[in-house]
Amino acid sequence: MLHINMANVHFSLLLITISIFSLSYASLIQNEDIIFPSIQAKKHIKSLNLQPKESAAVPSIRLPGTESRDVKLVERQINLIKDTSSSQQALSLGHHAGYYKLPHAHDAKMFYLFFESRHSKSDPVVIWLTGGPGCSSELALFYENGPFVIAKNLSLLWNDYGWDKVSNLLYVDQPTGTGYSYSSDDRDLRHDEIGVSNDLYDFLQEFFAKHPEYAKNDFYITGESYAGHYIPALASRVHKGNKNNEGLHINLKGFAIGNGLTNPEIQYKAYTDYALQMNLIQKSEYDSINKIYPECQMATKLCGTSGKISCTLAYVLCNTIFSSIMRVVGNKNYYDVRKNCEGDLCYDFSDMEKYLAQQSVREALGVPAGLDFVSCSSSVHEAMVTDWMRNLEVGIPSLLEDGIKVLIYAGEYDLICNWLGNSRWVQAMEWSGQKEFVATADQSFVVDGKEAGVLKSHGTLSFLKVHNAGHMVPMDQPKASLEMLYRWTQGKLADSSPKFSDEL
Repeated sequence: MLHINMANVHFSLLLITISIFSLSYASLIQNEDIIFPSIQAKKHIKSLNLQPKESAAVPSIRLPGTESRDVKLVERQINLIKDTSSSQQALSLGHHAGYYKLPHAHDAKMFYLFFESRHSKSDPVVIWLTGGPGCSSELALFYENGPFVIAKNLSLLWNDYGWDKVSNLLYVDQPTGTGYSYSSDDRDLRHDEIGVSNDLYDFLQEFFAKHPEYAKNDFYITGESYAGHYIPALASRVHKGNKNNEGLHINLKGFAIGNGLTNPEIQYKAYTDYALQMNLIQKSEYDSINKIYPECQMATKLCGTSGKISCTLAYVLCNTIFSSIMRVVGNKNYYDVRKNCEGDLCYDFSDMEKYLAQQSVREALGVPAGLDFVSCSSSVHEAMVTDWMRNLEVGIPSLLEDGIKVLIYAGEYDLICNWLGNSRWVQAMEWSGQKEFVATADQSFVVDGKEAGVLKSHGTLSFLKVHNAGHMVPMDQPKASLEMLYRWTQGKLADSSPKFSDEL
């Protein structure tokens, strides 16, 4: 339920808010599932096929090794794989799990996993952030681009296309309440990108202090989905820290967002266009659903200049567009419209849940006793509702101008963060190279002699539409995604000749 605190709202904003709400009431009452953000949040989480916990807070747990106030980061070396066919060199790689005590929190501990490169310690350090908001990065680790895949007997096998083949790979469970990250105090829930990016920046400072041998390596930020919010915010925070000499210099070279939500105003308009283009809806349905957009657009603009009320309203109104499309398409998997969502789960992530529930695995990772793994947290999701419709594109142009490389990539069969909306905001973004970028001809992104995608690139900005992939590109096209990462970090994204395998 929307709660308006009259004392904190300017009268003019209140009048506009009431006006928008009254215009939207008829459409809202027809979509009872999306009237309240808390209900919509749970619907989104359910759509990810994961059972959320209702609260981010857990009973106070003392993390072994943090008895001293001076100890902020506790890390252990892990050996999760028992594949006897692996080389001794592979088995001796440095794999680490740890917890970081967030300094600007009441009781928050951030969980992370770090995998040294199978190729060279001089490879870039790449951090991966899964979206949600509130979904664990272990989803990507085991189902997308991590060193391992889970076999049916819950053993681990090497992933031939893990991103650790060309990078030193870091996964973080964040914001607090996600995955194995936890707090005993709900005040540690984050509500915006300022809190999220500051926590991650503090973590990176401590991580590189713990691992000074990697501090001078090139550093890249990557992720997907709601990480389209996290990543630009973190990149801006790191860049600001570097410019202000706030601590250790982090050698930020670029960031990549896969099927992300970055500029909601543009991306929500693309929902109906993409759905019509993919024959998911008819022209009459397209016209009907599009009547919602002007209200969504007005609320989104208010969100960019006003407070939490307008952002909550924008969240509610704009999600009627998506919900209306889904009412028409029915049982389609909106992460990959080629597929149906069979049963309650569109994807089966249960092997990961079972694997991480094993006591031997929990002990190896250093997880405190009594702490449950949270794949996707409804509490974290709901806490970020007022952040959802904010435009995170606004900080990207200054990063481009300062030489930070930006790659936006998207699988072509994803509806929820579709390639069309991402392409539109990238092309509409105002920076010194905008005209040249828009005018640049598309070119084939070739893997193994075949077109794996379509690339547009100019200066420090690149956009890649990936063929035969949905929302999770590394899961659907693992080799192409590894080639993408390798070529991009090597400055050869448009060159189809270099291959990561040639370097190993």
